[in-house]
Amino acid sequence: MVSQKSMVSLVHTADRKTGVEQSIKALNINPVKNKHVLIKPNFNTADATPGSTHNDTLAALVKEAWNMGAKTVSVGERSFPLTLEVMEKKGILPILKALEVKIINFDDLGEKDWVEFKPEISHWQNGFRIARPILDAECLISTCCLKTHQFGGVFTLSLKLHVGVVPTRRHGFNYMQELHTSPNQRKMIAEINAPFSPDLIILDGVEAFVDGGPAEGKRAQGNVFLASTDRVAMDAVGVAVLKHLGSNDQIMAPGIFQQEQIARAAEIGLGATSPSQIQLLAASPSSAEYRDKIARILDKG
Repeated sequence: MVSQKSMVSLVHTADRKTGVEQSIKALNINPVKNKHVLIKPNFNTADATPGSTHNDTLAALVKEAWNMGAKTVSVGERSFPLTLEVMEKKGILPILKALEVKIINFDDLGEKDWVEFKPEISHWQNGFRIARPILDAECLISTCCLKTHQFGGVFTLSLKLHVGVVPTRRHGFNYMQELHTSPNQRKMIAEINAPFSPDLIILDGVEAFVDGGPAEGKRAQGNVFLASTDRVAMDAVGVAVLKHLGSNDQIMAPGIFQQEQIARAAEIGLGATSPSQIQLLAASPSSAEYRDKIARILDKG
């Protein structure tokens, strides 16, 4: 159970540098100082944002981590094609090099570094594995996009971002086939989040997919950044933004906390369990009107 409200900050902006800086500042926290920081982006594919994390967003986040006093900054990922190929196609490698960022390619992990979990109550047939760098991170920052998911997930926000910390068939495991063919896919997405907890989550909603996704879809201008330490609260607010933009029936029809990803994550104690446990903060006076619109949608549950 969550004993106090989960804070989600909101910035109404089309400028990614501003979005990153103001959304973090509004939370009034610094989980980064004197820590070795690992950033998990959305690099499942190299498709244009919101198909993947925008290079400007990741660069701004890295710079902010350095400004907040990080000891080191790394980026860790497992993509759908070969991870290094995705990073090369996105053109992010020289940017990260210039920013003194270490790349942790989960494709290079051996079997012992895919740590096995077998929860007593789970929709996974025989548990799942998580990349050790995620579990060992002194400070984990996750940065996600704002989009729907046409292949069973319904939406890809902060919870589903972490499917990228589970191995694929090319790593010697068959978890992705099990996930994508299961009627319990959305509950399973929530469950893989249980072994770890990000210290900060940033959502880039400047552009959104309101239908289709995760790689390509119907686009809308969201012009919003969100930040939180609570994945359930983040996804609840993200779904509220999708509702505000006008999305498909899978987003528009159910209540926000009726969405299976969110409901299961709340059930297993990953964050807020209702809108009343979320405080949506306008990061600036110019963001207050947008915040109010999203808050009204969120409050309907």
